[in-house]
Amino acid sequence: MDQERTEINDLGEFGLIEYLTRNIEIQNAGTVLGVGDDAAVIDHFGKQTVISTDMLVEGIHFDLMYTPLKHLGYKSVVVNLSDIYAMNATPTHITMSIAFSNRFSLEALNEFYEGVYAACEKYGVDLIGGDTTSSKKGFVISVTAIGEVTTDKFVKRSTAQQGDLLCVSGDLGAAYLGLTLLEREKQIYLDNPQLQPDLENQTYIIGRQLKPEARKDIIEFLEEAGITPTSMMDVSDGLSSEILHICKQSNLGCVLYEEKIPIEGESKEMALKFGLDPTACALSGGEDYELLFTMKQADYDKIVLNEQISVIGYMTDISEGAHILTKGGNKFKLVAQGWNAFQQ
Repeated sequence: MDQERTEINDLGEFGLIEYLTRNIEIQNAGTVLGVGDDAAVIDHFGKQTVISTDMLVEGIHFDLMYTPLKHLGYKSVVVNLSDIYAMNATPTHITMSIAFSNRFSLEALNEFYEGVYAACEKYGVDLIGGDTTSSKKGFVISVTAIGEVTTDKFVKRSTAQQGDLLCVSGDLGAAYLGLTLLEREKQIYLDNPQLQPDLENQTYIIGRQLKPEARKDIIEFLEEAGITPTSMMDVSDGLSSEILHICKQSNLGCVLYEEKIPIEGESKEMALKFGLDPTACALSGGEDYELLFTMKQADYDKIVLNEQISVIGYMTDISEGAHILTKGGNKFKLVAQGWNAFQQ
């Protein structure tokens, strides 16, 4: 049976906005005025405001051949919230702007927004505005995330200290391997549309690519443990690239231990199946949305029992450079080979 299809033209822009935002439930006391006026009004009750914005473009950041619209809506929110958590802040609000061609029906946009609202609900965030417009081809998404932080408790990339421990949450490389598997199956399908995709029951790595999560739990843990990271950022472009950002902005070097980099078992197996080095996937893959942070050595005892945090190295004087010590005992200069949005 064919799915019902409603053309966007039937509603017009205001009708579309009204339709997509009809079920918004406000979750933050600070939301004074949400969707429906010329601008939203928020009150952070004396806390500092943190703002980040991100753009996702079809064909560059996502492929709708294998990305369900609901997952895409969810992910477009989460990747922005991750930036707010990376500042040691709590996200509270987002704005969502989309541009789309006439190949998208009302039902398709509704599916996308189901994912947006699912993410908002999970992370306690209010959607308070945005814009919709037409696009000649494809789908463009722009999200601005707003958060709050106790005065001067935000954490920058530029404030690591020599001797600090270098830490990362979760595990790395899985999202890249999920993408590699999806791209392989897409190519097989394009070559032979009769063949059914075989995702080899790789639910973990595919989930990490299509439906990532932001590490709200890590920020909550650090606060409960009384740890303020000395620097922090999220891992969106690959571990080596992010470590080098912290080194550069903090004017330091580092030592990274290959054997300490957390890589999940399913990721290791899939990397070897593809003929890839699991460490290279973690260093250069990106889209993990884990938190990379430095902290004082004195705080080590507070994290040692947390299985979601790995100490992977330490910060050194800038004169020593940034290096990785391999499992075989060799020392190599750390190189950023992460994802580049401007390489076509």
